[in-house]
Amino acid sequence: MCRHLAYLGPPRALAEIVTDPPHSLYEQSYAPHHQTNGAALNADGFGVGWYPPGDRAGPVRYRRAVPIWADANFPGLAHLLRSGAVLAAVRSATPGNSLDESAAAPYALGRWLFSLNGFVQRWESLPGDTGESLSASDLLSMEARTDAALLWVMVARRLTSGAPAGDALAEVTRLTAAARPAARLNLLLTDGQAIAAIRRGASLYYRRTGDEVTVASEPTTDDGDWQEVPDQSLLLTTQHTAEIAPL
Repeated sequence: MCRHLAYLGPPRALAEIVTDPPHSLYEQSYAPHHQTNGAALNADGFGVGWYPPGDRAGPVRYRRAVPIWADANFPGLAHLLRSGAVLAAVRSATPGNSLDESAAAPYALGRWLFSLNGFVQRWESLPGDTGESLSASDLLSMEARTDAALLWVMVARRLTSGAPAGDALAEVTRLTAAARPAARLNLLLTDGQAIAAIRRGASLYYRRTGDEVTVASEPTTDDGDWQEVPDQSLLLTTQHTAEIAPL
């Protein structure tokens, strides 16, 4: 299990989004409030993806295989860099999965950034069990040996075929859940303009204030603006709209 968040709104320093809030993603790496799978730490790496203002070339990523609090460079970078679209995650690795920085979310393809908060048992045989036909090229495109990387390949195939973000996440979730009923599948996806998220089996919240929106595994502030996403739901949101639909 992990913790993750996505932000859309006016450009802010990454620190304002990731490290400075009273219950920030940084704090959730060592003191999560809503993590119920028994893990006390999300210390197996972290990553931040952001879209530089005015840059149409795609997102930039900074990923490490160390706890976020152990990276002496990140605080300075986080106060310097600004963005109006961010996806960040802290990782608690599942035994048997890769431990290097390539396994840290967000994963990327073109304008897309993706993260998984959850786990899938026996993920290595998931394609065959779901009827997903992955080519050698698909498998070689996996960034890491993890359940998250495999799910991202499955989602990305649909996105590149023209499927809307919500449809891509929902279809992969339904296929995976049918083959692995105990899987926890909180998926988070953004292209820098909108956020699509799935809640299945773990907590998920969103907060819209003014012209900004944050979607997160758990609230990062203590105010009452956070709305809980129901289990077994798809959330689609922009800076100005939010829609929740059952899976």
